[in-house]
Amino acid sequence: MATPNYGYEKRQKELAKKKKKEEKLREKANRKLSPSSDGLAPGDPETDVASLERDPPTAPELPTKNG
Repeated sequence: MATPNYGYEKRQKELAKKKKKEEKLREKANRKLSPSSDGLAPGDPETDVASLERDPPTAPELPTKNG
């Protein structure tokens, strides 16, 4: 009977784990690039692109030296 090759099994597990992690990162990047409408409220200013186009965010004013 042949002896089990534990090194090979371990390497296969590591490769599967790495592949799964890369797929998750790729899916996460795709969600960032093209957000779907899942879970987004249409009137929510945080997620509503149309409201961001109408009202662009303004930078907070910094205090000046003289006043």
